[in-house]
Amino acid sequence: MKNHLLEVQDVVKKYGDYIALDKASISIPECSIYGLLGPNGAGKTTLMRIINQITAPDSGIVLFENQQLNKKHISKIGYLPEERGLYKKMKVGEQALYLAQLKGMSYNEALIKLRQWFEKLNIVEWWHKKVEELSKGMAQKIQFVVTVIHKPKLLIFDEPFSGFDPINASIIRDEIIKLKNDGTTIIFSTHRMESVEEICDHIALINKSKTILEGPINKIKNDFQEEKYEVILDSEVKFKSEKFDVLHQDKNKYQIRLNSQSEIRDVLNSLNKNHNIISFKKKLASIEDIFIKSVAK
Repeated sequence: MKNHLLEVQDVVKKYGDYIALDKASISIPECSIYGLLGPNGAGKTTLMRIINQITAPDSGIVLFENQQLNKKHISKIGYLPEERGLYKKMKVGEQALYLAQLKGMSYNEALIKLRQWFEKLNIVEWWHKKVEELSKGMAQKIQFVVTVIHKPKLLIFDEPFSGFDPINASIIRDEIIKLKNDGTTIIFSTHRMESVEEICDHIALINKSKTILEGPINKIKNDFQEEKYEVILDSEVKFKSEKFDVLHQDKNKYQIRLNSQSEIRDVLNSLNKNHNIISFKKKLASIEDIFIKSVAK
């Protein structure tokens, strides 16, 4: 069982009469990619700002490496906010060096590491450009590099793929996975449910300022599963059965839902009478399905 790098316990944050977080709790395992999900205004950004010590909770506990979160932890956390910010008139290389040194790196160390990242992402020719000469996607690549350059133990990405074309989104996704495999813990906040499916180990869903769902992604998908199956037959047919409903058909591929009294064995026997079954597998709920059902409650 993995240790938890970060634990948030019953955190409350108010702005006047508005409750941004209401006893929110999450536990983030080391070396995991943790999806932080929720509709707009749910409290995700407030929680990320508290973890970054941009603001403080009114009550509750935040533990980092089993210690109360404090100023010495700032250098161990990297944060890429949704609203990016670079100095437009500065040259890319100068700005990257400046920001890396703000994070405690020496000039020489920062120069070596930045050159490595620029070569890896094939952006060496941007070094002497001014930020205002870059497209939004190009600037976001620079901010990604500056966020990860000091190898923090925890990285927080808020909508990291926003503004990227599919090719560059794939490049950044692969780099995030490499960082995790190298031992970094990652909080990943996004509205892109397909990205959550692809890279997250654990998720939490925050809605109306509360944590309403948390755990390993596979366990949550199992908990939300219905009696839905994907069936592939040897030919395309139309049929009706008292044992199941056909939810969707694409040629010889079917999505079916078992009726409440039906057993899988009976369904298979029924299908086998007139057809050859090529494939029969349970269909797990998607993260998008889980999100919609949980928020709609």
